[in-house]
Amino acid sequence: MERWREMEGKSLHDPLHHSHHEATAGEASLQDTVWVDGPVIVGAGPSGLAVAACLKEKGIPSTLLERSACLAPLWQLKTYERLRLHLPKRFCQLPLSPFPASFPNYPSKGQFVDYLHAYARRFHLRPNFNHTVVSAAFDRGLDLWRVEASVPGRARTIHYLSRWLVVATGENAEPFIPDIDGAAAFRGAIVHTSSYWSGSEFEGKRVLVVGCGNSGMEVCLDLCNHNARPSLVVRDTVHVLPREMLGRSTFGLSMWLLKWLPVRAVDRILLLISRLMLGDTRRFGLLRPDLGPLQLKSLSGKTPVLDVGALAKIRSGQVQVVPAIKRLTVEGAEFVDGRCEDFDAIILATGYKSNVPTWLKEREFFSEKDGFPRKVFPCRWKGEKGLYAVGFTRQGLMGTSADATRIAQDIQQRWRQYNA
Repeated sequence: MERWREMEGKSLHDPLHHSHHEATAGEASLQDTVWVDGPVIVGAGPSGLAVAACLKEKGIPSTLLERSACLAPLWQLKTYERLRLHLPKRFCQLPLSPFPASFPNYPSKGQFVDYLHAYARRFHLRPNFNHTVVSAAFDRGLDLWRVEASVPGRARTIHYLSRWLVVATGENAEPFIPDIDGAAAFRGAIVHTSSYWSGSEFEGKRVLVVGCGNSGMEVCLDLCNHNARPSLVVRDTVHVLPREMLGRSTFGLSMWLLKWLPVRAVDRILLLISRLMLGDTRRFGLLRPDLGPLQLKSLSGKTPVLDVGALAKIRSGQVQVVPAIKRLTVEGAEFVDGRCEDFDAIILATGYKSNVPTWLKEREFFSEKDGFPRKVFPCRWKGEKGLYAVGFTRQGLMGTSADATRIAQDIQQRWRQYNA
């Protein structure tokens, strides 16, 4: 501990502790190690910002490492123009700071990004941008977490040492690109939704959208609004619900009903109202799962689609529903039912995946298979030896806020012990 105190004191004068400093390759090795007084937080999206703000409110400093050059790069750089929050703003606000009253109930992408910037300013959060974490492991000799980050223009990586490590890279760190037979032969463009901006780029074109979740449905709607001709691959069952029921948000209604009724009863109510409002989705090639939407979400993390207009386009025939792809061809795709169709472009609305296994050298708390904590909700936020996870609950921004609050409270208890 005395050695730690000595090095901790030296860190106060280490310019590498500040995000604007760029060291040269010839600097001494001591300057390649940064001793962090509070936690190291990997990821400066909503999850990382929420934890840092909760800690700051308790008087605990933290160091935020972000591989991109901006806050929340998924929201700023990898989402389409028409995106809005799928849930009402009161379910998506971060701890300690509600959305402005002037914002609509479902804020736009731009409004949400503005909210995040204002959030960072309010709590004086300054992430270390362009810091890509390449390795993080618990150093048993020092009894500390050692986080190694590469920075453009530096020949040497920077090593951050801390008692606590908060993994805030979340569920959507990397695009998930499925391996489709024949993809190399297809003559048109194949893009993931992380690179999709607007349907205006596909005006007049035949577009195959792979994936029937919220993103796939909304991309189809956007394509229709820009005079493209989309087809939607539906290879699995899916729950489609109206975004609002009985004059309130479907999510809000669900949360209220769950106060009084079990999950299965609430699912039956949601499906009954959905049938009355949307009709039988089986007629359009959208088969519902055997489990209800809330039960399925709880067990598998699969989110129901909250319809904002795509179903009407499917009903009118402007969006064609097609089965799973057997293989891609030079001109288009062959489907498992034997039909072949030509397409000008393919958009992969296939979601994202965690990248934690690529850099975190820990296998007890995080699964090497999917990069998620092994523990079940709501205990996914805390590991051993000062390791924490935020944004892995499959509960959206509401789950992120709950995680961040718990993590800050837990670290505060240990902070008091070390600083007594």
